[in-house]
Amino acid sequence: MVGRLKQPTGRYGGKSAEERKADRRRRFLDAALQLFGDSPGFRGTTVAALSETAGLSTRQFYEEFRTLEDVLAALHLQVNDLAEEAALVGLATAQGQSITERATAAFRAYAANVTGDPRRLRITFIEIIGVSPRLERQRLERRSRWVDFICAEAAAAAERGEAARRDYRIAAAAFIGSVNGLLHDWQAGWVDANLDEVVEELVQLLLGILRPPGWSSES
Repeated sequence: MVGRLKQPTGRYGGKSAEERKADRRRRFLDAALQLFGDSPGFRGTTVAALSETAGLSTRQFYEEFRTLEDVLAALHLQVNDLAEEAALVGLATAQGQSITERATAAFRAYAANVTGDPRRLRITFIEIIGVSPRLERQRLERRSRWVDFICAEAAAAAERGEAARRDYRIAAAAFIGSVNGLLHDWQAGWVDANLDEVVEELVQLLLGILRPPGWSSES
């Protein structure tokens, strides 16, 4: 019928309500990466400052988040997801290769991701620390995913005869602490090496864990 009214679509400016909500959330997280990951840091940021940096209102902030801690939690997960995805993509490029090549590919991709933006390192290794029991649990839960990642690779290497057969959970936790500490110190300029040298050192450290003195592929 000519002139018949159309049903409302919920779209405004070419975007649905869900798309607008996702866009607002992205802008708040981008602003948080800028402020939490640089200056003034999480503890020095206010809701008003974050909203202004995002180009949004404080009313819109409270439509997306309850507190600034919620923003930090979401940003920490986002940064870890990106790093995990990078490591998995790197690992996929070495499919069917030895543990040395697989570890090198995974660590090179991971290191490039987390050091490519110093703000991500600060979110992961500095700003998240000591905020609340809730965020400490989240930090440890994400760390346990990396433990699982290392243990899975170690178990697969052992099946192929490239590593000793044992429980690697404690060793993996210690190794991940070494990875984080070395990358943080390298980014801060305390380690006189290039990133490839750092990755090579991490690979050799992992191989030393997988192949302890006295181990051989026949043992």
